[in-house]
Amino acid sequence: MLLNALFLAPGVSGGPDTYLRGLAAALARTFPTLRLTIATTESGGASLRADGFGDFARIVALPCEDGQRARRQLAEQVVLPACARRARVDVVHSLASIAPLYAGARDVVTIHDVTFLRQPTFGRLTTLGMGFLVRTAARRADGLITGSNAARDEICAQLDIDPRRFTVVHHGHERDRVAPPTDAGALRARLDIPDRRLVLSVGAKRPHKNQELLLRAVNALPEDIVIVLVGHPEPYDATLRALATELGVEARVRFVDYVSDGDLEGLWRIASAAAQPTLGEGFGLPVLEALTHGLPVAASDLPVLREVGGDLVHYFDPRDPAGAAAAIVAALDDVSVRERGPRHAAGFSWSEAARATYGVYERVSCMSG
Repeated sequence: MLLNALFLAPGVSGGPDTYLRGLAAALARTFPTLRLTIATTESGGASLRADGFGDFARIVALPCEDGQRARRQLAEQVVLPACARRARVDVVHSLASIAPLYAGARDVVTIHDVTFLRQPTFGRLTTLGMGFLVRTAARRADGLITGSNAARDEICAQLDIDPRRFTVVHHGHERDRVAPPTDAGALRARLDIPDRRLVLSVGAKRPHKNQELLLRAVNALPEDIVIVLVGHPEPYDATLRALATELGVEARVRFVDYVSDGDLEGLWRIASAAAQPTLGEGFGLPVLEALTHGLPVAASDLPVLREVGGDLVHYFDPRDPAGAAAAIVAALDDVSVRERGPRHAAGFSWSEAARATYGVYERVSCMSG
């Protein structure tokens, strides 16, 4: 088994990085005889080795980085299939929506979402290129996986694919496998977070993540609330900072870049609520992580987030700042989630995801032709 992780840019990759780490570790635990190889970037290889993935998988770092388009394409289309053939693997699983035209083995592709085709996320040329690669991967793959029924329906409608070709495998979050949290006092001091109630929003600063809505909602929230935006700072970050100044809310907002697992765990523990104002997702892992911590959630009223959060989440129209503020206030008062949230989240585990994914591997391995 070879996992294609040539997307991996530590600290930048976001959800696909979390997916790789959660799924690979669970595959190794659940199927201890599985010979697992992870093909990734040079920086990705160093990061995975530092985090102990070399203990259960062979890490192959190819000479490229995610941002080096020509080198990555050469690695993905030529070098990776050659590695698969030499290793005589049965299946190559590409974990982030694009894949080799010929993988050197049966191929499975996880397509997380097509939000980038529906919402402004990348530049025009990048969107066109990504659209071509994702469509091609979807049509050629022996097996297709996505993280939610809602994502499957959107992908199939956008790319004109038969939904029966997809296996829906929910992502997971296992409370007993989180990093030790950074001390709360030290975390507040380092990130300049005052000793007030904290509403945490986790996600890269990209237009479709829609953090702008939270900035416009701040003045309708109680004065002791501070919004903390955690995630990789892409160009949209500058737009958000300028808007915070324009609205006069910069004192009640903290912009935090990518943080370590320990820092994020510490932030979950000191937060009073979580808010996800996104316009589109493939799964919505931060909602699940918040519920795992017993943290009340206010989130965009999207089918995918309802699939993950059920009736525990306080939903709002992602275009309505007043509605978002009202949902956040309601969430802050919702003490029932302290017990209900972890019970609900326990239904989503990486171990279950590994078993369902392995079932796809077995099925495509047996295909003829």
